[in-house]
This record gives sequence, C-alpha cells and structure tokens, in this order.
Amino acid sequence: MSDTKVYLLDGGSLVLDGFHVFWNKGPGGEVRFPVYSILIEHAEGRFLIDTGYDYDHVMKVLPFEKPMQTKEQTIPGALGLLGLEPKDIDVVFNSHFHFDHCGGNKYFPDAKKMCHKLEVPQAAKPQPFEILGYSDLSFSAEVAEARGATDQLLAGTTAKNSTFEGVEGDVELAKGVKLLFTPGHSIGHYSLMVEFANRRPILFTIDVAYTQKSLETLCQASFHIDPVAGVESMQKIKKLAQDHDAELIYSHDMENFKTYKTGTQYYG
Repeated sequence: MSDTKVYLLDGGSLVLDGFHVFWNKGPGGEVRFPVYSILIEHAEGRFLIDTGYDYDHVMKVLPFEKPMQTKEQTIPGALGLLGLEPKDIDVVFNSHFHFDHCGGNKYFPDAKKMCHKLEVPQAAKPQPFEILGYSDLSFSAEVAEARGATDQLLAGTTAKNSTFEGVEGDVELAKGVKLLFTPGHSIGHYSLMVEFANRRPILFTIDVAYTQKSLETLCQASFHIDPVAGVESMQKIKKLAQDHDAELIYSHDMENFKTYKTGTQYYG
C-alpha cells in the first residue's frame, strides 16, 4: 500500500435547494455543491470511483441545478491534468447510478465496470420519485434500451462494453481499498474507505452524507429510496470512522471541499 495515491477529480458544481440537501430541515434557498470522482492509483491497478455528471445532460434534463463545469472538470479533462487518458483506467466502480455519479462512464468502454448487483435493474426500472436521479442512462446500453433512451448512448456503446459485474455486501476492491455497502440513498449505494501505509485511512461517505452537517445530525438528502436504511448507513459510517480513526471526506460539502486536495495534489 506504500504506492497508494488518491486523487479527487474536480467535476464542477451543481445547485439544489437546502430542503433537498437537508431533508425536512433546510433551511431553504440555493446551495451550490461540488461534484467529484475518486481516482485510486494502487499497486493492483487504477480504480475510478464514480465519473461525475455530463454538462449537456444536466442542461437538457435538470437545468434548474445550474451546472458549472470547465473543460478541465470533465472526466477526460481531469484525467488529462494527471497525464492520463480514459484508456489508462483499469476499473470503474459506480457507487450508484444517479446522474452526477455516472455521467462520464461512456468514456471508458475498455475498463472493467462494477456496481452493486441491484443498481442496474433499479436504474432500468426506477421508482417514480427516482426518475430524475436515474436520468443519465449513457452508462449502460441495457438500461438505456429498457428506458427507451438509446439516443443517449455514444456510437460505440454496446451491451458488451457497458456490462457491469454486480457485487453485494462490503467488498475489498484491492488491498486496503474497501467498498462499504450503505443503502438508503439508493438501493445499492456504496461508500469507500482507503487505507495507506503512512497516514490514517480516509472514509468517503459518498452520498450517505452529503455534508459534515448531514452526518452529525443524521439528516440525509431528500433524494433517497429508504430513509430508515439511510440513517442506519450513516450510523455504520460514523462507527467505522471511529473504529478505524478514519478521516471523513464528504461528497457534496462545498465548505469542506475547498480544503480538500484536488487536481494534481493527492492523498497518500
């Protein structure tokens, strides 16, 4: 694990109302929040956790989220800052398939793809209140076909090169890289913990807790499928962080994001 490096790939930002960020609590009003992907350079390969959002998709389907994204904040652009291309990524693991976590998947036809075994069928047939969350279907030919949205697919996207290996429960992706099953926000949601040789572990809440305040108050976002499971997953994350003395990094917390290492900086 001495070679493990973790990069946060800045993917731009979006806007939600405070009552969506902090379900039934607020306060209301526009909250601009960051979106990023997690690149892990490891002795066993390069692992990319999530792929951010696609600007054109958001402007077409969710323009009220007011996307702000430069060329360097697209997945190809963010990798380019590190001297990498999409072909250099060995594994893409999606924590879940909400649009702000899978918009760049289409750039990785050659990478191995993984997710919870329930996420693909859920994206193909979401609950009515999940439709906007599962709106970018460009990550999977199977899902796009099931939803009648094959117009979202890139010309080279096929069932063969967009097939996912489904997993369940907690999973060790590589030595010291652990995916933590934390359902509630989505049916197959995962958080992430990475261990290092020379520093304390990092526990990425991903969308179990958008912000530090979310976790401290056990107040999840309004976008969820099972609020009780969501609270239980928050409690699981809090205990794991305490047990492992892990540094917590949040998914959509602008105040904390300003202190995170991004671009060519890394954790390791």
